[in-house]
Amino acid sequence: MTAKVRVALPSSLCALAGAPQEVTICLDGPVTQRTLLDALEANYPALRGTIRDYGSKRRRPFVRFFACEMDLSHCSPEETLPLAVVEGREVFMVVGAIAGG
Repeated sequence: MTAKVRVALPSSLCALAGAPQEVTICLDGPVTQRTLLDALEANYPALRGTIRDYGSKRRRPFVRFFACEMDLSHCSPEETLPLAVVEGREVFMVVGAIAGG
């Protein structure tokens, strides 16, 4: 079964990738942060290195992931995403964190 995952991107990444604010990513197999972000970067190559580090594939420090009213930023990249995200009922949000003082 193919999952159609909705991903919301911040406007800065939309402009960079030439993508709308919400994109749909189709995935076969397990739906994890890693498989979702791999597919997102494959569909929008300009995003490579912006959400995750090029080499390590670790989340960039000022990027956060949210879905189903939960912060998924520190979850394992191999952990299956919530069922509501996998079924397309909830959006997986990529959010740029703000820091300062």
